[in-house]
Amino acid sequence: MTTLSSTPTADAVQAALSTVHDPEIRRPITELKMVKDVTISPEGVVDVAVYLTVAGCPLRDKITRDVTEAVGKVDGVSQVRVTLDVMSDAQRTELRRSLRGDAAEPRIPFAEPGSLTRVYCVASGKGGVGKSSVTVNLAAAMAARGLSVGVVDADIYGHSVPRMLGAVGKPTQVEKMIMPPQAHGVKVISIGMFTPGNTPVVWRGPMLHRALQQFLADVFWGDLDVLLLDLPPGTGDVAISVAQLIPNAEILVVTTPQQAAAEVAERAGAIALQTRQRVVGVVENMSWLEMPDGTRMEIFGSGGGQTVADSLTTIVGSDVPLLGQVPLDTRLREAGDAGTPLVVADPDAPASAVLTSIAGKLSTRSRGLAGRLLSVSPAGR
Repeated sequence: MTTLSSTPTADAVQAALSTVHDPEIRRPITELKMVKDVTISPEGVVDVAVYLTVAGCPLRDKITRDVTEAVGKVDGVSQVRVTLDVMSDAQRTELRRSLRGDAAEPRIPFAEPGSLTRVYCVASGKGGVGKSSVTVNLAAAMAARGLSVGVVDADIYGHSVPRMLGAVGKPTQVEKMIMPPQAHGVKVISIGMFTPGNTPVVWRGPMLHRALQQFLADVFWGDLDVLLLDLPPGTGDVAISVAQLIPNAEILVVTTPQQAAAEVAERAGAIALQTRQRVVGVVENMSWLEMPDGTRMEIFGSGGGQTVADSLTTIVGSDVPLLGQVPLDTRLREAGDAGTPLVVADPDAPASAVLTSIAGKLSTRSRGLAGRLLSVSPAGR
Protein backbone atom coordinates (compact mmCIF):
# COMPACT_ATOMS: atom_id res chain seq x y z
CA MET A 1 0.00 0.00 0.00
CA THR A 2 1.11 3.55 -0.68
CA THR A 3 2.38 5.51 2.34
CA LEU A 4 2.33 9.06 1.03
CA SER A 5 1.55 11.91 3.40
CA SER A 6 -1.43 13.20 1.41
CA THR A 7 -4.86 11.94 2.44
CA PRO A 8 -6.64 9.93 -0.29
CA THR A 9 -9.66 11.63 -1.81
CA ALA A 10 -13.16 10.18 -1.78
CA ASP A 11 -13.32 10.42 -5.58
CA ALA A 12 -10.12 8.40 -5.93
CA VAL A 13 -11.41 5.70 -3.60
CA GLN A 14 -14.74 5.54 -5.45
CA ALA A 15 -12.89 5.27 -8.75
CA ALA A 16 -10.89 2.35 -7.36
CA LEU A 17 -14.06 0.65 -6.12
CA SER A 18 -15.62 1.00 -9.57
CA THR A 19 -12.91 -1.37 -10.89
CA VAL A 20 -14.05 -4.13 -8.52
CA HIS A 21 -16.60 -6.42 -10.13
CA ASP A 22 -19.01 -8.76 -8.40
CA PRO A 23 -17.59 -12.23 -9.24
CA GLU A 24 -21.00 -13.67 -10.11
CA ILE A 25 -22.75 -10.79 -11.83
CA ARG A 26 -19.58 -9.44 -13.47
CA ARG A 27 -20.47 -5.78 -13.01
CA PRO A 28 -18.87 -3.07 -10.84
CA ILE A 29 -19.96 -3.18 -7.21
CA THR A 30 -20.53 0.58 -7.37
CA GLU A 31 -22.99 0.13 -10.23
CA LEU A 32 -24.78 -2.65 -8.31
CA LYS A 33 -25.06 -0.39 -5.22
CA MET A 34 -23.07 -2.87 -3.16
CA VAL A 35 -20.91 -0.16 -1.54
CA LYS A 36 -22.66 0.69 1.72
CA ASP A 37 -20.25 3.27 3.11
CA VAL A 38 -16.70 4.62 2.78
CA THR A 39 -14.83 6.56 5.45
CA ILE A 40 -11.29 7.94 5.18
CA SER A 41 -9.20 8.92 8.18
CA PRO A 42 -6.55 11.70 8.09
CA GLU A 43 -3.93 8.95 8.47
CA GLY A 44 -5.05 7.32 5.22
CA VAL A 45 -6.99 4.43 6.76
CA VAL A 46 -9.95 3.60 4.51
CA ASP A 47 -12.95 1.71 5.89
CA VAL A 48 -15.19 0.22 3.21
CA ALA A 49 -18.54 -1.37 4.04
CA VAL A 50 -19.83 -3.68 1.32
CA TYR A 51 -23.26 -5.24 0.90
CA LEU A 52 -23.34 -8.93 -0.02
CA THR A 53 -26.31 -10.09 -2.08
CA VAL A 54 -26.98 -13.00 0.30
CA ALA A 55 -25.73 -13.94 3.75
CA GLY A 56 -24.03 -17.14 2.63
CA CYS A 57 -22.29 -15.58 -0.37
CA PRO A 58 -19.64 -18.16 -1.38
CA LEU A 59 -17.37 -15.47 -2.83
CA ARG A 60 -17.27 -13.10 0.13
CA ASP A 61 -13.53 -13.66 0.60
CA LYS A 62 -12.81 -12.81 -3.03
CA ILE A 63 -14.84 -9.60 -2.80
CA THR A 64 -12.90 -8.63 0.35
CA ARG A 65 -9.56 -9.33 -1.35
CA ASP A 66 -10.48 -7.44 -4.52
CA VAL A 67 -11.70 -4.37 -2.60
CA THR A 68 -8.58 -4.37 -0.41
CA GLU A 69 -6.28 -4.66 -3.42
CA ALA A 70 -8.03 -1.99 -5.51
CA VAL A 71 -8.32 0.62 -2.75
CA GLY A 72 -4.83 -0.17 -1.48
CA LYS A 73 -3.36 1.14 -4.75
CA VAL A 74 -4.81 4.63 -4.25
CA ASP A 75 -2.26 7.32 -3.39
CA GLY A 76 -2.22 8.13 0.31
CA VAL A 77 -3.91 4.91 1.50
CA SER A 78 -2.07 3.38 4.45
CA GLN A 79 -4.56 0.65 5.34
CA VAL A 80 -7.83 -0.82 4.01
CA ARG A 81 -10.42 -2.35 6.32
CA VAL A 82 -13.41 -4.10 4.73
CA THR A 83 -16.60 -4.95 6.59
CA LEU A 84 -19.44 -6.95 5.08
CA ASP A 85 -23.18 -6.53 5.45
CA VAL A 86 -26.13 -8.20 3.72
CA MET A 87 -28.68 -6.57 1.41
CA SER A 88 -32.23 -6.21 2.64
CA ASP A 89 -35.11 -7.80 0.75
CA ALA A 90 -35.93 -4.40 -0.77
CA GLN A 91 -32.34 -3.94 -1.95
CA ARG A 92 -32.30 -7.40 -3.52
CA THR A 93 -35.56 -6.64 -5.30
CA GLU A 94 -34.07 -3.42 -6.66
CA LEU A 95 -30.96 -5.30 -7.78
CA ARG A 96 -33.05 -7.89 -9.57
CA ARG A 97 -35.06 -5.17 -11.33
CA SER A 98 -31.89 -3.41 -12.44
CA LEU A 99 -30.60 -6.64 -13.96
CA ARG A 100 -33.73 -8.30 -15.28
CA GLY A 101 -36.35 -5.57 -15.56
CA ASP A 102 -39.83 -5.54 -14.06
CA ALA A 103 -41.26 -8.59 -15.82
CA ALA A 104 -43.52 -10.62 -13.54
CA GLU A 105 -42.32 -13.88 -15.07
CA PRO A 106 -38.68 -14.50 -16.06
CA ARG A 107 -38.15 -14.54 -19.81
CA ILE A 108 -35.65 -16.61 -21.76
CA PRO A 109 -33.28 -13.96 -23.12
CA PHE A 110 -31.95 -16.24 -25.87
CA ALA A 111 -35.43 -16.57 -27.36
CA GLU A 112 -36.05 -12.81 -27.46
CA PRO A 113 -36.19 -11.16 -30.91
CA GLY A 114 -32.82 -9.64 -31.67
CA SER A 115 -30.81 -11.87 -29.31
CA LEU A 116 -27.23 -12.09 -30.58
CA THR A 117 -26.29 -15.09 -28.43
CA ARG A 118 -25.36 -18.09 -30.56
CA VAL A 119 -27.08 -21.15 -29.06
CA TYR A 120 -25.76 -24.60 -29.92
CA CYS A 121 -27.43 -27.86 -28.88
CA VAL A 122 -24.75 -30.55 -28.73
CA ALA A 123 -26.62 -33.72 -29.67
CA SER A 124 -25.89 -37.38 -30.33
CA GLY A 125 -27.96 -40.35 -31.34
CA LYS A 126 -26.56 -42.58 -28.61
CA GLY A 127 -24.53 -42.34 -25.43
CA GLY A 128 -20.82 -42.95 -25.11
CA VAL A 129 -19.66 -40.92 -28.12
CA GLY A 130 -18.01 -38.20 -26.01
CA LYS A 131 -20.68 -35.52 -26.40
CA SER A 132 -20.04 -34.00 -22.97
CA SER A 133 -16.27 -34.01 -23.49
CA VAL A 134 -16.75 -32.14 -26.75
CA THR A 135 -19.12 -29.66 -25.08
CA VAL A 136 -16.85 -28.69 -22.18
CA ASN A 137 -13.76 -28.43 -24.37
CA LEU A 138 -15.55 -26.26 -26.93
CA ALA A 139 -16.83 -24.04 -24.12
CA ALA A 140 -13.37 -23.66 -22.56
CA ALA A 141 -11.78 -23.00 -25.95
CA MET A 142 -14.35 -20.31 -26.75
CA ALA A 143 -13.83 -18.68 -23.35
CA ALA A 144 -10.08 -18.67 -24.01
CA ARG A 145 -10.82 -16.67 -27.18
CA GLY A 146 -12.33 -13.97 -24.98
CA LEU A 147 -15.99 -14.87 -25.53
CA SER A 148 -18.62 -14.89 -22.79
CA VAL A 149 -19.76 -18.52 -22.67
CA GLY A 150 -22.41 -20.48 -20.78
CA VAL A 151 -23.16 -24.20 -20.61
CA VAL A 152 -26.48 -25.81 -19.68
CA ASP A 153 -26.09 -29.44 -18.67
CA ALA A 154 -29.41 -30.48 -20.18
CA ASP A 155 -28.64 -34.18 -19.79
CA ILE A 156 -30.80 -34.34 -16.68
CA TYR A 157 -30.41 -38.07 -16.09
CA GLY A 158 -26.74 -38.37 -17.04
CA HIS A 159 -25.34 -35.02 -15.93
CA SER A 160 -21.53 -34.90 -15.99
CA VAL A 161 -20.59 -31.37 -17.09
CA PRO A 162 -19.80 -29.90 -13.63
CA ARG A 163 -17.16 -32.56 -12.92
CA MET A 164 -15.61 -32.35 -16.39
CA LEU A 165 -15.50 -28.56 -16.28
CA GLY A 166 -14.28 -28.44 -12.69
CA ALA A 167 -17.29 -26.42 -11.53
CA VAL A 168 -17.31 -27.27 -7.83
CA GLY A 169 -19.30 -24.24 -6.64
CA LYS A 170 -23.01 -24.15 -5.94
CA PRO A 171 -25.51 -21.72 -7.49
CA THR A 172 -26.47 -18.70 -5.40
CA GLN A 173 -30.07 -17.45 -5.36
CA VAL A 174 -30.70 -13.70 -5.30
CA GLU A 175 -34.43 -12.97 -5.24
CA LYS A 176 -35.76 -15.03 -8.17
CA MET A 177 -32.41 -15.10 -9.95
CA ILE A 178 -29.93 -17.97 -9.84
CA MET A 179 -26.25 -17.04 -10.11
CA PRO A 180 -24.41 -19.88 -11.88
CA PRO A 181 -20.96 -21.07 -10.78
CA GLN A 182 -18.04 -20.49 -13.15
CA ALA A 183 -15.01 -22.52 -14.11
CA HIS A 184 -12.31 -21.74 -16.67
CA GLY A 185 -14.24 -18.61 -17.64
CA VAL A 186 -17.43 -20.57 -18.38
CA LYS A 187 -20.76 -20.15 -16.55
CA VAL A 188 -22.44 -23.50 -15.98
CA ILE A 189 -25.68 -24.86 -14.55
CA SER A 190 -26.66 -28.47 -13.99
CA ILE A 191 -29.30 -30.42 -12.11
CA GLY A 192 -26.37 -32.12 -10.38
CA MET A 193 -25.78 -28.87 -8.46
CA PHE A 194 -29.19 -29.23 -6.81
CA THR A 195 -29.22 -32.94 -5.91
CA PRO A 196 -27.41 -34.40 -2.90
CA GLY A 197 -24.45 -36.63 -3.67
CA ASN A 198 -24.97 -38.89 -6.65
CA THR A 199 -28.74 -39.18 -6.22
CA PRO A 200 -30.48 -40.20 -9.46
CA VAL A 201 -33.08 -37.91 -11.00
CA VAL A 202 -36.37 -39.74 -11.64
CA TRP A 203 -38.57 -37.33 -13.58
CA ARG A 204 -41.10 -37.50 -16.39
CA GLY A 205 -41.33 -35.18 -19.39
CA PRO A 206 -43.19 -32.18 -17.88
CA MET A 207 -40.69 -31.93 -15.01
CA LEU A 208 -37.79 -32.07 -17.45
CA HIS A 209 -39.34 -29.24 -19.44
CA ARG A 210 -39.81 -27.10 -16.35
CA ALA A 211 -36.24 -27.70 -15.16
CA LEU A 212 -34.85 -26.72 -18.54
CA GLN A 213 -37.08 -23.63 -18.60
CA GLN A 214 -35.72 -22.57 -15.21
CA PHE A 215 -32.13 -23.10 -16.32
CA LEU A 216 -32.72 -20.79 -19.27
CA ALA A 217 -34.95 -18.13 -17.67
CA ASP A 218 -34.17 -18.01 -13.95
CA VAL A 219 -30.39 -18.21 -14.23
CA PHE A 220 -28.71 -14.83 -14.65
CA TRP A 221 -26.42 -15.52 -17.61
CA GLY A 222 -25.52 -11.92 -18.38
CA ASP A 223 -24.66 -10.96 -21.94
CA LEU A 224 -23.49 -14.26 -23.46
CA ASP A 225 -21.80 -14.61 -26.82
CA VAL A 226 -22.37 -18.38 -26.92
CA LEU A 227 -24.59 -20.79 -25.01
CA LEU A 228 -23.95 -24.54 -25.33
CA LEU A 229 -26.55 -27.10 -24.25
CA ASP A 230 -25.31 -30.63 -23.60
CA LEU A 231 -28.39 -32.64 -24.60
CA PRO A 232 -29.14 -36.21 -23.54
CA PRO A 233 -28.69 -38.85 -26.25
CA GLY A 234 -31.53 -39.41 -28.69
CA THR A 235 -34.52 -37.36 -29.74
CA GLY A 236 -36.67 -37.36 -26.62
CA ASP A 237 -38.37 -34.84 -24.36
CA VAL A 238 -35.41 -32.51 -23.78
CA ALA A 239 -34.63 -32.08 -27.48
CA ILE A 240 -38.28 -31.20 -28.13
CA SER A 241 -38.40 -28.80 -25.17
CA VAL A 242 -35.27 -26.98 -26.36
CA ALA A 243 -36.83 -26.49 -29.79
CA GLN A 244 -39.93 -25.00 -28.14
CA LEU A 245 -38.06 -22.79 -25.66
CA ILE A 246 -35.25 -21.58 -27.96
CA PRO A 247 -36.45 -21.88 -31.57
CA ASN A 248 -33.29 -20.24 -32.92
CA ALA A 249 -30.97 -22.83 -31.32
CA GLU A 250 -28.80 -24.77 -33.76
CA ILE A 251 -27.84 -28.43 -33.60
CA LEU A 252 -24.25 -29.70 -33.43
CA VAL A 253 -24.14 -33.47 -33.96
CA VAL A 254 -21.43 -35.60 -32.34
CA THR A 255 -20.70 -39.11 -33.59
CA THR A 256 -17.91 -41.66 -33.78
CA PRO A 257 -16.53 -43.13 -37.03
CA GLN A 258 -18.46 -46.36 -36.42
CA GLN A 259 -21.20 -46.80 -39.02
CA ALA A 260 -23.71 -48.08 -36.46
CA ALA A 261 -23.18 -44.92 -34.38
CA ALA A 262 -23.37 -42.77 -37.51
CA GLU A 263 -26.76 -44.17 -38.47
CA VAL A 264 -28.14 -43.29 -35.04
CA ALA A 265 -26.52 -39.86 -35.11
CA GLU A 266 -28.35 -39.07 -38.35
CA ARG A 267 -31.64 -39.33 -36.46
CA ALA A 268 -30.45 -36.81 -33.87
CA GLY A 269 -29.66 -34.35 -36.66
CA ALA A 270 -32.73 -35.11 -38.73
CA ILE A 271 -34.99 -33.92 -35.88
CA ALA A 272 -34.21 -30.47 -37.26
CA LEU A 273 -36.74 -31.13 -40.03
CA GLN A 274 -39.52 -31.34 -37.45
CA THR A 275 -38.27 -28.60 -35.12
CA ARG A 276 -37.22 -26.25 -37.97
CA GLN A 277 -33.78 -25.81 -36.46
CA ARG A 278 -30.53 -25.55 -38.36
CA VAL A 279 -27.86 -28.25 -38.18
CA VAL A 280 -24.60 -26.31 -37.90
CA GLY A 281 -22.27 -29.25 -38.44
CA VAL A 282 -20.92 -32.62 -37.36
CA VAL A 283 -18.03 -33.46 -35.04
CA GLU A 284 -16.46 -36.91 -35.35
CA ASN A 285 -14.99 -37.99 -32.02
CA MET A 286 -12.59 -40.89 -31.31
CA SER A 287 -11.52 -40.81 -34.96
CA TRP A 288 -8.23 -42.69 -34.58
CA LEU A 289 -5.43 -43.54 -32.17
CA GLU A 290 -2.03 -42.11 -32.97
CA MET A 291 0.58 -44.90 -32.70
CA PRO A 292 4.19 -44.39 -31.54
CA ASP A 293 5.46 -44.90 -35.11
CA GLY A 294 3.17 -42.16 -36.44
CA THR A 295 0.58 -44.44 -37.99
CA ARG A 296 -3.11 -44.28 -37.11
CA MET A 297 -5.16 -47.13 -35.69
CA GLU A 298 -8.82 -46.63 -36.59
CA ILE A 299 -10.30 -48.48 -33.64
CA PHE A 300 -13.91 -47.57 -34.45
CA GLY A 301 -13.58 -47.73 -38.22
CA SER A 302 -13.62 -44.68 -40.44
CA GLY A 303 -15.89 -42.37 -42.36
CA GLY A 304 -18.80 -42.14 -39.92
CA GLY A 305 -18.57 -38.38 -39.45
CA GLN A 306 -18.48 -37.63 -43.17
CA THR A 307 -21.33 -40.08 -43.75
CA VAL A 308 -23.49 -38.25 -41.21
CA ALA A 309 -22.57 -34.85 -42.68
CA ASP A 310 -23.40 -35.97 -46.22
CA SER A 311 -26.64 -37.64 -45.19
CA LEU A 312 -27.83 -34.63 -43.18
CA THR A 313 -26.93 -32.31 -46.05
CA THR A 314 -29.33 -34.32 -48.22
CA ILE A 315 -32.03 -34.62 -45.55
CA VAL A 316 -32.19 -30.96 -44.47
CA GLY A 317 -31.44 -29.52 -47.90
CA SER A 318 -28.55 -27.29 -46.84
CA ASP A 319 -24.82 -27.75 -46.32
CA VAL A 320 -23.93 -29.59 -43.10
CA PRO A 321 -20.14 -29.68 -42.87
CA LEU A 322 -17.88 -32.08 -41.00
CA LEU A 323 -16.30 -29.54 -38.66
CA GLY A 324 -13.49 -31.74 -37.39
CA GLN A 325 -12.21 -35.18 -36.42
CA VAL A 326 -11.02 -35.49 -32.82
CA PRO A 327 -8.42 -38.23 -32.28
CA LEU A 328 -8.51 -40.63 -29.35
CA ASP A 329 -6.33 -39.38 -26.50
CA THR A 330 -6.26 -40.76 -22.96
CA ARG A 331 -5.42 -37.25 -21.76
CA LEU A 332 -8.84 -36.08 -22.96
CA ARG A 333 -10.45 -38.48 -20.51
CA GLU A 334 -7.94 -37.77 -17.74
CA ALA A 335 -8.39 -34.00 -18.07
CA GLY A 336 -12.16 -34.39 -17.87
CA ASP A 337 -11.92 -36.52 -14.73
CA ALA A 338 -9.59 -33.91 -13.20
CA GLY A 339 -11.98 -31.04 -14.01
CA THR A 340 -9.65 -29.25 -16.41
CA PRO A 341 -10.62 -29.55 -20.09
CA LEU A 342 -7.76 -30.71 -22.31
CA VAL A 343 -7.80 -27.47 -24.32
CA VAL A 344 -6.79 -25.75 -21.06
CA ALA A 345 -4.56 -28.47 -19.57
CA ASP A 346 -2.60 -29.12 -22.78
CA PRO A 347 -3.51 -26.70 -25.60
CA ASP A 348 -0.88 -28.22 -27.89
CA ALA A 349 -2.27 -31.77 -27.79
CA PRO A 350 -3.58 -32.96 -31.20
CA ALA A 351 -7.13 -33.36 -29.83
CA SER A 352 -6.95 -29.85 -28.34
CA ALA A 353 -5.90 -28.41 -31.70
CA VAL A 354 -8.93 -29.94 -33.43
CA LEU A 355 -11.37 -28.86 -30.72
CA THR A 356 -9.93 -25.34 -30.68
CA SER A 357 -10.31 -25.18 -34.45
CA ILE A 358 -13.97 -26.26 -34.20
CA ALA A 359 -14.56 -23.67 -31.46
CA GLY A 360 -13.10 -21.03 -33.76
CA LYS A 361 -15.45 -21.98 -36.60
CA LEU A 362 -18.49 -21.84 -34.33
CA SER A 363 -17.35 -18.54 -32.78
CA THR A 364 -16.79 -16.63 -36.01
CA ARG A 365 -19.50 -18.11 -38.21
CA SER A 366 -22.08 -15.60 -39.46
CA ARG A 367 -25.41 -15.99 -37.70
CA GLY A 368 -27.64 -16.08 -40.76
CA LEU A 369 -31.43 -15.71 -40.49
CA ALA A 370 -32.38 -19.11 -39.06
CA GLY A 371 -34.86 -18.67 -36.22
CA ARG A 372 -34.86 -14.88 -36.49
CA LEU A 373 -38.03 -12.79 -36.73
CA LEU A 374 -38.06 -10.73 -39.88
CA SER A 375 -40.01 -7.57 -40.55
CA VAL A 376 -41.03 -7.84 -44.20
CA SER A 377 -43.72 -5.83 -45.94
CA PRO A 378 -45.15 -6.59 -49.39
CA ALA A 379 -43.94 -4.23 -52.11
CA GLY A 380 -46.13 -1.23 -52.78
CA ARG A 381 -47.61 -0.98 -49.30
